[in-house]
Amino acid sequence: MRMFLISDNVDTKTGMRLAGVEGVVVHERGEIEEALSSAIEDESIGIILITELLAQQVEDLIRDYKVNHGKILIVEIPDRHGTRRPADHIMRYVNEAVGLKV
Repeated sequence: MRMFLISDNVDTKTGMRLAGVEGVVVHERGEIEEALSSAIEDESIGIILITELLAQQVEDLIRDYKVNHGKILIVEIPDRHGTRRPADHIMRYVNEAVGLKV
């Protein structure tokens, strides 16, 4: 099972390529959709890494793929500029999922 990267910059792609992860650099929503669907259709890919900035542009598609294509793991990663999420994003996620404040 392989990993595949969908990135918005060449630096992230280059770094992941050094680790043996192939990928593409895209910028427009149509390009993101095409890269995501072709990666999902490729049965040799089990993990899709996508930069947070791109994931924000296609949140609806990622949610759909996570629900309907359970065999593929989609992971949002920060790019070379760091994360765009607030520091407490994991706690907020847990609070929303469980319904209790931890």
